[in-house]
Amino acid sequence: MFSYGRPFSDGRRRAAVAVACAALLGVAVPAAQADPGQPGPVPPAPVTGQEARQAARFWTAERMAESRPLDAVRHTPSAPGASAAVTARPKGTLFKGTRLVGTFFGSDGPGGTTWHCTGSVIDTRARNIVLTAAHCALSMKSDYIFVPKFVKGAAPDRQPYGIFHIQRIFIDPRYKPDQGSSTTKGVSSDLDTAFARVSANQRGASLQDAVGGGLTFTRPSGYTRRGVTVVGYPSYRHNSAGRAVKCTVPTTQLRGYRQLSMTCGGYYGGVSGSPWITDYKDDARTGHVIGNLGGYNGGGNDANVDYISYATAFGADAANLLAYAVADQAPPADLPPYRGLKGALAGGAGRWRKTTLMASGDYTGDGHGDLLVVWSDGAVTLHPGDGRGGFGAERQLQKANSVWTHARTLTGGTFGGADRSGLLVRWSDGEVTLYPQPGPTGLGREIRMAAPRSAWKNAAQVTSGPFRADGGTALLVRWADGSLTLYPEAGAGGFGAGTRLLAANATWTKAALLTGGDFGGTAAGDLLVRWSDGALDTYAGTSAAGLGTRTRIIGPNSLWTHAQVLTAGGLRHDGSGNDLVVRWSDGETTLYADTGAKTLGTEHTLVHPGT
Repeated sequence: MFSYGRPFSDGRRRAAVAVACAALLGVAVPAAQADPGQPGPVPPAPVTGQEARQAARFWTAERMAESRPLDAVRHTPSAPGASAAVTARPKGTLFKGTRLVGTFFGSDGPGGTTWHCTGSVIDTRARNIVLTAAHCALSMKSDYIFVPKFVKGAAPDRQPYGIFHIQRIFIDPRYKPDQGSSTTKGVSSDLDTAFARVSANQRGASLQDAVGGGLTFTRPSGYTRRGVTVVGYPSYRHNSAGRAVKCTVPTTQLRGYRQLSMTCGGYYGGVSGSPWITDYKDDARTGHVIGNLGGYNGGGNDANVDYISYATAFGADAANLLAYAVADQAPPADLPPYRGLKGALAGGAGRWRKTTLMASGDYTGDGHGDLLVVWSDGAVTLHPGDGRGGFGAERQLQKANSVWTHARTLTGGTFGGADRSGLLVRWSDGEVTLYPQPGPTGLGREIRMAAPRSAWKNAAQVTSGPFRADGGTALLVRWADGSLTLYPEAGAGGFGAGTRLLAANATWTKAALLTGGDFGGTAAGDLLVRWSDGALDTYAGTSAAGLGTRTRIIGPNSLWTHAQVLTAGGLRHDGSGNDLVVRWSDGETTLYADTGAKTLGTEHTLVHPGT
């Protein structure tokens, strides 16, 4: 019954899980949808309670009380002057605990038992998910149990909500502990999050039914928070009554990591995995959790002091991991390398907020999809793709200048059957130019396609895709009056004859963003549209014959109104043209790999929020 899933990760949004996750978790705010390879329906949770009843025969009150902490040793420093510092800093309060937080117990060899880390109940449709730290879950064995609101000295049947046997744990396979340790100080410490599925308690109740609620998995928009409450179970050595500790303090960022940091004393061994809750109330049935105690060095500084604690800040990695835990499915194994805050793209969210336009294409000639970016100061950069959703060293094609601040819309594609991607730009004065072969050394020669003050000033958006009958690149234009025109022969020789797909209309004036690709996997051209109300639609099989079959991916919502720039290309799998890149209003930039005609793909973070 106990097995390790190989959880999927990497794939915004604040306080949201991907729409696929939302469907599984019951979260109200959507962010991304799963493709056919992602988790399916949530399997029913076991309700017999047999496993818990068997565990209760072993886990007597005495065994739980005598269990030794397995978590890292943390201490109060005894250096000269330390006492004054201790008095000045906040200190956690020991209390009876809260229904949504508990601790783990397990065996550690013949005759030995351990009191092991902290866990919390996550609100999902599966109703049986516990959050903890990956470095805790690595050593969990088949006899481990989770005890919400643990009471020292009470037998399993006298625990407030019973005990829950762990069936399966999910850890990001890219979490790599340092040799001889379960923790790491490396970049993968950002992934120190795990989820466990548990069976019913000895009374036959599911975890959420027993405790009466669960915490909402929430992705923070940044690291600086005014008040976050951290609840955990310190070791008996510093906590003879076996009580929980809580502390509400501001948080900051652990520099160089996608992690939160807090200062509060009393967080000794045993607190790893503790939830960081933004709206905590004693014994509440709900709340929003933005991270878990863990990360660098298992969640503490190099000196292992009790008053410095870190937490992984939830992002796409943890959201995808949770989705697989809820579905109880082992995810694909081909995860892209984790790059940490360096991300797959150079610079942080503050910089990427200044992105005005993006285009994808093979600009280096190596067969991989690349990303070309225009910045608000007129600079143009090239980000060479590695074919796996990652990017090499950034190349500057154009320094900051006034000319490129007038670029209004652009697209990349193999226009006119070229062997490498070109770049087509519509400028503010109506001029249109084509750069047939931009590359790592520069934009290359420029061909005028339309003169200044031409009718092309009314081209609100342009995109390209395999919209031709032979699968070749065609140019699609959305005009200011809502009409759509397709130019199958656009290339260095001009636009060629255009085909009107739609006459002027009010509906398409509300198409805020659009991009073309092969989202249906048929090698035919598909159009993806983000509407002004946040809805997302695809039009599969768009060609000179007309717009393709419309599919609503996401209905109107406030979240996707924050998508500011879109482009699609073969960034994750060469040549597929179905990897969607989104730059959000806060600068976070994400890749939805293998996006389909009916669903968004798996989300991967290219630029992390709050950086």
